[in-house]
Amino acid sequence: MNGLCLVVDDDAEIRTSLTTYLQGFGWRVNAAADGRAMRQALALQRPDVIVLDLMLPGEDGLALLRWLQTQADAPPVLMLTARGDTLSRVVGLELGADDYLAKPFEPRELVARLQALVRRAAKGQGGPVDDDTRLLRFGRWRFDRMTRQLVNAEDVGIALSAAEFRLLAAFVQRPGRVLSREQLIDLTRAPGVEVNDRSVDLAVSRLRAKLGDTAREPALIRTVRGEGYLFDAEVTPC
Repeated sequence: MNGLCLVVDDDAEIRTSLTTYLQGFGWRVNAAADGRAMRQALALQRPDVIVLDLMLPGEDGLALLRWLQTQADAPPVLMLTARGDTLSRVVGLELGADDYLAKPFEPRELVARLQALVRRAAKGQGGPVDDDTRLLRFGRWRFDRMTRQLVNAEDVGIALSAAEFRLLAAFVQRPGRVLSREQLIDLTRAPGVEVNDRSVDLAVSRLRAKLGDTAREPALIRTVRGEGYLFDAEVTPC
């Protein structure tokens, strides 16, 4: 048994098909057509994970994400977005969504992502840090987001390139979460700069080198085969 999933989607056909599919993989499923029904379901029983469509009538998914972030012990959220809707994906991730899938999607991938979210929540790894926090600590490192500099245990500063800084900033904001290459492209793209899967991999490789990490024995940036990268560290304000 995988746990309880709450599916929030205004399309009755999608709710029914997802419920049937997830139940086939051992999930218990509740379903809601809008924000009001979602709140009622949450009041009755806390799910282990929420599948939330962003295109909802009345309160849209982004408004519901904001509300969920005000609730104590909110479950992890996987957003469903329209393919190519980059802005909504980025805003949703910034508002606290833990993962996303673009429609149409492969149902088996949804199952795998939900299982990963529940596993990470069970491990209790750290959540997002405050956007306004300048100095952060992880492992033997301090990270100054104002000067874009890493400082090691010997107080030696290590400069980061713009791409390395954006990548590390994305990782420390979401420790313990698997970030796909597509998510990292969305989170690290700079105006006028072309970013693709290969450039993300190169930036990860360079950042690993500066952190003393290696692909074979990563201590901080782990490769999750078939999914992306995970920043495996507790991040705290200095």
